[in-house]
Amino acid sequence: MTHKGREIAMLESCQNAQERWGGVHLLIDRWLQERHELVRAYDALGAEPETLAENRQPLQEFCAILVDYVSAGHFEIYEQLTGEARAFNDKRGLELAETIYPRIDVITEKLLAFNDLCDEGKCVAEKFKELGGLLHERFELEDCLIEVLHNAHKEEAAVQA
Repeated sequence: MTHKGREIAMLESCQNAQERWGGVHLLIDRWLQERHELVRAYDALGAEPETLAENRQPLQEFCAILVDYVSAGHFEIYEQLTGEARAFNDKRGLELAETIYPRIDVITEKLLAFNDLCDEGKCVAEKFKELGGLLHERFELEDCLIEVLHNAHKEEAAVQA
């Protein structure tokens, strides 16, 4: 997939996720908004990735959004989703999480390694281009987690109410 094609797919995925889960939970809403900001920042830099070293300010802003997004996922969203699954005794959801989280961890390490390269002034276009595929994959995995772990429980809670 081309860089531009990946950008379009990521943005569409972001918009679709907001349409499906917007308003479901404030924390998830904020996180999906951060995702949207991350995609926009990626898109702005992706127009000319060869000039990353010259675009220090936009690159730093992108990296800050990237780290914030990744951190919110790991320290807020995933914990909430797993907690909901435990509260509803959702064995299927917990098994899915156990399957997906290791891949998300690998992607996280690569994203943070990119951030570290940028902090050291060693950011290169090839690494930036790799981010598009990693972000797209991560968004799809996260959407799956939200769909299975959160939406299933929302429906159960409504039935119980």
